[in-house]
Amino acid sequence: MFLPHMSLTANDLRQCLRIATGSTLGFTLCKVMGWDNGVFFVVTPMLLLGLVPVMNGHAARQLIAANIVCGLEVGIFGGILGGHPLAMTLLVFVLFLHCFAAMSKGSLFLYGANGVISLSIMLHFASYPSVDVNDLITLNIMASFTSVGIAYLMKWLIPDVEPRPAFKPEGKMPHRMRHEALLGASMATMSFVVFQMFDLRDSLSAQATSLLLLFPMHWNGALGYARKRAYGTIVGVCMGLAIQILLYDWAEILLFLLPLFWISVMLCAQIHVKERSGSGIGFGSMTTLGILFGQYLSPNGDMVYSALYRISSILGAIVATLVVVYLIHRLLNSFEATRFGV
Repeated sequence: MFLPHMSLTANDLRQCLRIATGSTLGFTLCKVMGWDNGVFFVVTPMLLLGLVPVMNGHAARQLIAANIVCGLEVGIFGGILGGHPLAMTLLVFVLFLHCFAAMSKGSLFLYGANGVISLSIMLHFASYPSVDVNDLITLNIMASFTSVGIAYLMKWLIPDVEPRPAFKPEGKMPHRMRHEALLGASMATMSFVVFQMFDLRDSLSAQATSLLLLFPMHWNGALGYARKRAYGTIVGVCMGLAIQILLYDWAEILLFLLPLFWISVMLCAQIHVKERSGSGIGFGSMTTLGILFGQYLSPNGDMVYSALYRISSILGAIVATLVVVYLIHRLLNSFEATRFGV
């Protein structure tokens, strides 16, 4: 129903190869080096190579700046206001508002998008006493530089065969930009509060989903993406389970795992490129695979349980997010200064 039937151009195929190879390289690095929070090293290259067809300096600066700013925010404000829930919630809203305002402008979309994801995940994990905040910040910044390096390496090894048209941000009226920024910041803040209150430490996929649904920046887009995200999650989980079942006790041997991981991401990347919609079934399935293998594949982990838990938690997050987004959308549309319509 949602899968487009079209052939890949030469440039499309090369982008798929860059996504699959780049994310596999990030996955390999984090496992070989034994770095925690491997999701940063697997999903960030997917985000960069999937949303930026050809790597450039503007995208690199946005990604690195977002992670450095996020690290400073978590390190400074998290330490000062961590014991004051109300003040922390108000500050989180302001920080998210800054990110979504950048996304709404278009030219800084990658800066805002990466800031939203990183800030939400890091603030949530940093609130647990057992987590080393300095290590968390360092790994996130390391992942940004590593991902930029991987993206440039992929651009050099697998270049496009013909120039791509320049990206032109969509022109938006001020009241629409205010609507998008307030909608995103309000929902992201509520998501942060819920995950803190209910101690949902193992629901990283659901947390990411509640934020990715906001990337279209409006209600109709979130509704359309929700269905695609649900399909993408199921596809990604089924691929992860298939790899786990096929390898069985050898699932942690990189020599056997890496080729299957590359093939799975390559198949998801083809769907993503054909959709030409930024975040869809392909992107959702890719990020699901990245979270499963980057974060939950460990000698003592049960990835089958993690995969099944991902489906239930993500579907629950989708329903809850859509309800809240619709209510906020209706509220903001009640005022002319924040009305979405042109």
